[in-house]
Amino acid sequence: MRDYLFSYGTLQKEKTQLDLFGRRLNGYKDVLRGYKLSPIEITDEKFLEKGEQKMQLTIIATNKRTDNIEGTALEVTEEELLNADKYEPDNYKRIKVTLESGTEAWIYAAI
Repeated sequence: MRDYLFSYGTLQKEKTQLDLFGRRLNGYKDVLRGYKLSPIEITDEKFLEKGEQKMQLTIIATNKRTDNIEGTALEVTEEELLNADKYEPDNYKRIKVTLESGTEAWIYAAI
């Protein structure tokens, strides 16, 4: 079974994919409706040690169809999802969403 991870940030970067998964992920552009991006300050030192910026974007549910986030639906394995879980900051959790294309995908959001 295929899993998809919707990225609107750092996981779209080729270098991040190669470092984290050991390969460039297959994916396609998609949209997440009913959400908007909001800046958040990251305090997780392990995440920051990877060279990521202290200010990142996270998603906020608005339930408004006019709010949307453009990103990439990345095809991943279960093992790669677990690696992504370890990569993301401590205060982020993985949730399931439905993208505009109808694809169900995982996405990370600050809690």
